[in-house]
Amino acid sequence: MMFSGFEARCVRVEETSIFAKVGGTGPPVLLLHGFPETHAMWRDIAAALAPRFTVVAADLRGYGQSGCPASAADHAPYSKRAMANDMVQVMNRLGFERFMIAGHDRGGRVTYRLALDHPAHVSKIAVLDVIPTAAAWDRADARLALGFWPWSLLAQPEPLPERMMAAAPDAIVDNAISQWGSAADAFPAEVRAAYIEALRDPAHVHAICEEYRAAATIDREHDALGQAESRRIACPLLALWSSEGGLENWYAGEGGPLAIWRQWADKVEGRPVKGGHFFPEENPTETAVALSKFFTA
Repeated sequence: MMFSGFEARCVRVEETSIFAKVGGTGPPVLLLHGFPETHAMWRDIAAALAPRFTVVAADLRGYGQSGCPASAADHAPYSKRAMANDMVQVMNRLGFERFMIAGHDRGGRVTYRLALDHPAHVSKIAVLDVIPTAAAWDRADARLALGFWPWSLLAQPEPLPERMMAAAPDAIVDNAISQWGSAADAFPAEVRAAYIEALRDPAHVHAICEEYRAAATIDREHDALGQAESRRIACPLLALWSSEGGLENWYAGEGGPLAIWRQWADKVEGRPVKGGHFFPEENPTETAVALSKFFTA
């Protein structure tokens, strides 16, 4: 059973409600998912970490079982800054003033934004298969546009992407698993069904598109302003990325993901992990070992 021994919590924050599974014992670790996933992506890793850490696996606002607050013309309610604010409140209301974070894909973007905006609350972060949003857009080319189509498609003005995603949520999930993954059998039927079901609700579909619109606009502005002000991530940062995905090859000419993250953070380490973009689900054992070693060091 997924998350055996974990408690389901619905935590009310200032603007919405955040759903999470909480379990384990020890120092607190927050786990944040990507697209088109939910907290369920951490099912195996959460179980592996729980004997040594108190694990909080949360759904981002607009995803899974979390709420969908109204958006705005500038998409700010779905910026990574807004999502990071949610997670600080969640962890504080669960009794954790300071904590560690691992974020994959969209969750990785919330993770580094939280470290920049709320450094007093974060002791370590791990970012999985991402580089900073502004850095990715600055280097965007046909490989990104074709390889990670949600970046451009879901950022289009409404209602086109909403209508497309709502019309065929199974196609969205299946395409992501087949195009970005390397092991379809890593996604049990009940997990695939949960990801599809989360895309059947029009409010969640709109929220997810707003999150991608924010990534193409206001998130880039926040990143650019931080870089202009020489703001840096002070806590230790672990970068893990797919050994078979774009990050392994696209940025090799400038030193790869570690070199890019060192432009943003003071203490950076990391390496590729065997698997596709969804390596936390395809290769949870190696991923959990890497995270546990980093968080206990």
